[in-house]
Amino acid sequence: MSDQPSVPDRKPLPPAAQRALAEAEARRQAAAAHAEAAPKELQGPKGPEPTRYGDWERKGIASDF
Repeated sequence: MSDQPSVPDRKPLPPAAQRALAEAEARRQAAAAHAEAAPKELQGPKGPEPTRYGDWERKGIASDF
């Protein structure tokens, strides 16, 4: 007997769910490859991309687009 608790068997995933998981993994790998290939920005804003989050902060002043 083993000391580890038994894990209940999971139901097999339907083909659509398996395809969705494979597509999500492919998107994650593509995003990681794109992030590595992007050139380093010089003199840009620190932190998250301001156009994505809607705020541009410069010297403590935030302006909204």
